[in-house]
Amino acid sequence: MQIGSSNDTAAVKAQYATSKSYDVRVKFHDMYSTNKQGYSNWLVSNYDIREGMKVLELGGGPGGLWVGREDIIDRCSKFVFTDFSEGMLEKAKENLGERDNLEYRVADIQNLDFEDDEFDVVIANGMLYHVPDLEKALSEVRRVLKDGGVFYCATFGENNFTDKLAEWFELGGEEFHPNHNFTLQNGGEKLQKEFNEAKAIVFEDSLHITEMEHLVEYLQSLAAFKAVLDLPVEKIREILSAHFVDGAIDLPKEYGTFACQ
Repeated sequence: MQIGSSNDTAAVKAQYATSKSYDVRVKFHDMYSTNKQGYSNWLVSNYDIREGMKVLELGGGPGGLWVGREDIIDRCSKFVFTDFSEGMLEKAKENLGERDNLEYRVADIQNLDFEDDEFDVVIANGMLYHVPDLEKALSEVRRVLKDGGVFYCATFGENNFTDKLAEWFELGGEEFHPNHNFTLQNGGEKLQKEFNEAKAIVFEDSLHITEMEHLVEYLQSLAAFKAVLDLPVEKIREILSAHFVDGAIDLPKEYGTFACQ
């Protein structure tokens, strides 16, 4: 079992064929994250997107990052929203609608169908650890990004709540292979092969969970958590119950983004 996200293309495509599981996870973090600024608000606060810029988002999912922030899209001369999954793109269209400057496209970051030096800003959040050939993907991003442009790529760290959950469920060895393909710890070194500067910015946060059933639902949304899902639900509840203190479970979160030029 691999806790985290696979970089096997077929597995990723199946995992994100629809936004159902993704939506469960987003709602869970919105509900129980202790930093009330919110991760999405924080991410966007780091973006320098000015009037007339051309922006490319890769692996944008259902477009939730931009709901309520359509004014940012409107200030762009061109905003290309892409995802690997047609199902995710359809959901994004529902969420964001049609705009003269907004284009939806299925895209593979490893082989981008865009001109050299086309975009002022490229965004790839929570997806680089999925990519089979990361070096090729970053080379493609560098190619389509203008000189002086910025590449923003959010990811997680290696000291996260999944490690704690693995400990609780006594997962180890062959049962616990966290996805550390691209993290806050190793991402900078990988990015610096294509970019002169890769600045890591950390989002300070944690989880304070007061309803066990929401955590059970979250675990059930993780296709890679199969060793846990094979347990009876009552056993999952029993293990989690042992870690409730004063009516809550507290778990660490380590998330952030790189800003690259």
